[in-house]
Amino acid sequence: MKVLAVYSIKGGVGKTSSAVNLAYCCARSGFRTLVWDLDPQAASSYYFRVKPKIKGGSKNLVAGKCPLDDLIKGTDFEHLDLLPADFSFRNLDLVLDSKKKPTAQLKKLLNPLVNDYDFVFLDCPPNISLLSEAIFAASDVLLSPIIPTTLSLRTMEQLNNFITENALEKIQLLPFFSMVDRRKKMHKAIMLDLFAKHTELLNTVIPYASDIERMGLERKPLGAYLNRGNSVTAYQTLWQEVLTRIQLRP
Repeated sequence: MKVLAVYSIKGGVGKTSSAVNLAYCCARSGFRTLVWDLDPQAASSYYFRVKPKIKGGSKNLVAGKCPLDDLIKGTDFEHLDLLPADFSFRNLDLVLDSKKKPTAQLKKLLNPLVNDYDFVFLDCPPNISLLSEAIFAASDVLLSPIIPTTLSLRTMEQLNNFITENALEKIQLLPFFSMVDRRKKMHKAIMLDLFAKHTELLNTVIPYASDIERMGLERKPLGAYLNRGNSVTAYQTLWQEVLTRIQLRP
């Protein structure tokens, strides 16, 4: 089982749409796939039409009183399940802090699922905190969407520095450009510069597109309401590139 966290320090960069669409592509490829919605805003849960509620909330979850397999919900799509969010997840940092080895708790919760799923996608809230450290400890790969703007690039540098300073090199960091408007000279210039400097960047670019924005109205992954189009192709290609990079990992 591979755990892929779709993570960024910055909000509004397309984390949830990427988590949902990549998980959908993963499931369509025949892999047993789980999305864990860790964001109290519960956007992934909303897209999959699942009520964001966990009995007992984050406290019972981390205490092990609610095993994950009892909380997992099926979606409308074959091979694709969801662990919904709960508004109490806003307190996850405090709940984790009350436990021994707090950063090991998410990995501990996921361990019983190791034979049930091929891939788990974590849809993560935008922060860098104790929960973030627990996410890093549980994950094999960090998929980090980046808008080609100055502030978004700054958060990429902060994330790289945090990984280095905390000796987290076991995590495979795979940043990719998201919400790209190729009509903007700044977007094109920043991408050209970053591709030259950072070989870890994925080559596939996710566009800023109304098709993706429609997910909120359709409440389903992009590929479930569109058969073709640049956005659909971009996510399919991105998933294939992620698979290739993971397989090349020594």
